[in-house]
Amino acid sequence: MNLWRKHPGVRTGEALTTGERAADYVRNGMGSWPFVFLFLGVMALWAAYNQSDGFDPYPFILLNLFLSMIAGLQGAILLISAKRADSVSSEVAVHTLSNTALLQDMIEANTVLTESVAQLAAEIHEHVCPSAHCVGAGTSMKVTNQVSRQ
Repeated sequence: MNLWRKHPGVRTGEALTTGERAADYVRNGMGSWPFVFLFLGVMALWAAYNQSDGFDPYPFILLNLFLSMIAGLQGAILLISAKRADSVSSEVAVHTLSNTALLQDMIEANTVLTESVAQLAAEIHEHVCPSAHCVGAGTSMKVTNQVSRQ
């Protein structure tokens, strides 16, 4: 399954050019186990039929021609598929980069907000406990009270 099709940063459907859609179709078809088994089945049928007076008078000459033509196209098909895969990877990378920049801005804004809250909390604490007797809560408060009693 092509999970990249669900990625929000990757173009799909009508946003793709005809060549990109064709590259996806060929890559998904030729790069699958059903295609491999179908190809092997056709080759086996061709060989079986041509063993005894088939349509190829010189056994396997025509088959050899077709296989040579397929081999000649395979290089171009592989390059087209690789180019399309690179395009998808680039789209994912650009999407990730833009999201990373947005997240960095949000983290910086959150840090500023957290520092403001800490500063306001310190000011509130200063207004509530202006003297040195009110250091904090819990055990430190008890220590301060014990010192002030002496």
